Amino acid sequence: MTEIAYVARMLLRRLWTSHNALTQTHTQHTRHLTSTHTHLEKALPPRPKILDSEIQESFLKGSGPGGQKINKTSSAVQIKHLPTGIVVKSQDTRSREHNRKLARNLLAEKLDQMEKGEGSRMAIKGARMREKKASADKKARRKYRKLGEGKAGGKEGSGDEGMVGVESGAGDEAMDGEDVDGQAGRAQELPPKTKVPSPG
Repeated sequence: MTEIAYVARMLLRRLWTSHNALTQTHTQHTRHLTSTHTHLEKALPPRPKILDSEIQESFLKGSGPGGQKINKTSSAVQIKHLPTGIVVKSQDTRSREHNRKLARNLLAEKLDQMEKGEGSRMAIKGARMREKKASADKKARRKYRKLGEGKAGGKEGSGDEGMVGVESGAGDEAMDGEDVDGQAGRAQELPPKTKVPSPG
C-alpha cells in the first residue's frame, strides 16, 4: 500500500506542477497581448500644469442629491484661473479632496482646449470616440445589410430553383408508378420531378 500511495502522490505532484506551469504561461501570454494592445493606441498629450499662484480656490456648499454631506458641508470646489478668468466648479463627489482634483483636471482641459484647439487632449479623445462609434455603426449596417440580402435572396429564389430533383435509380422506378419493392399506386404521394439548374 505504501508504494502505491507514494506513486500516486508523485503523480499528483507532477500533474500539479505541470498545471501551474501552464497557468503561469497562459497568464504571461495574456498579459503580453493586453500590453501590446494598449500600446497600439497613441498616448494622449499631457494636461498642462497649473501653478497655484495662477488660481483662486474656494469651497462652497453643494446642492442637489447627496444628502447632508453635500448640503451642509463645504465640499464643492470652485476654481478661478486668474490670467484667463475661466471658472470651473466640481461637486461630483462628497470628498473635498477628490473634488479639488477633479476641478483642477477640468480647468487644465479647458485651458488646453483654449491653447491648442484641435490638438488638445479633449479634441483627440472626442475624435477617437467618434471614430469608434462610426466603426461600430458601419459594422452594424454591414451586418444588417447582409441579413437583408439573405432574406431577399430567399424570397426571389422561390420556384424551381430551390427544389432539388430526385436522383436517378430507385426514384425513377417510383415515378413510373411502382415502388422500389414493386408495389404500385404510390406515385401520387411523391413530389413531381424537377430539373436542377446547372451552376454555370
